[in-house]
Amino acid sequence: MLDVDQHPLPAHRAFPTRRRLGALAGAAACLAMCLGGVAARAESADVAFVHQFGDKLVAVINGAGSTVEKKQQIQPLIDQNVDVDGIARFAMGRYWKLATPSQQQQFVTLFHHVLLNTITGKLGEYQGVRFSVGAATPHGDGESQVATTIDRPGQPPANVDWVISHKAGAPKVEDVFGEGVSLSLTQRQDYSSYLSRNGNDIDKLLGAMQRQAARSS
Repeated sequence: MLDVDQHPLPAHRAFPTRRRLGALAGAAACLAMCLGGVAARAESADVAFVHQFGDKLVAVINGAGSTVEKKQQIQPLIDQNVDVDGIARFAMGRYWKLATPSQQQQFVTLFHHVLLNTITGKLGEYQGVRFSVGAATPHGDGESQVATTIDRPGQPPANVDWVISHKAGAPKVEDVFGEGVSLSLTQRQDYSSYLSRNGNDIDKLLGAMQRQAARSS
């Protein structure tokens, strides 16, 4: 069994992953930089949702205030527009059913913190980005996938697709595909790999996430 302090949860693979557009958090930061030049299509409520979510985030990110103050304003926007609880359960995979109710609650709480800290830790990386919203297409059962293109100075354009679900009645971001790769699935694989290297000890994963959240605070 590996010692968790010798083999901590890799910061670059924690949800979201920096290498794949910062996963949901980094991609949410990209979305936040939408400049408002794309009108939402009347026939697509999900395109409008992506556009409106971006408008709200960009108002906070480009507004006055410290990182701490912006973090406090961004948190309710993420909670309202992203299915963080659902993504957390998916990311835990088969270990969700193996966890106790207390462990499940701790995991979801820590997942919220890690996601929010990653977003606020990346705000400065997305200055000058151009964000264009495309069409919405069917994806899965009652879901849609909204295509977007992200341009940052000095980097090639990145294609990012947002999976929007209406399971809770209102639209919410359920997954993000960066260049065709599901970022929530990538995180699920990362957590599974970490647990398999540490004797399937869920408490070790929780401890690693706690230290990660503390370092990002």
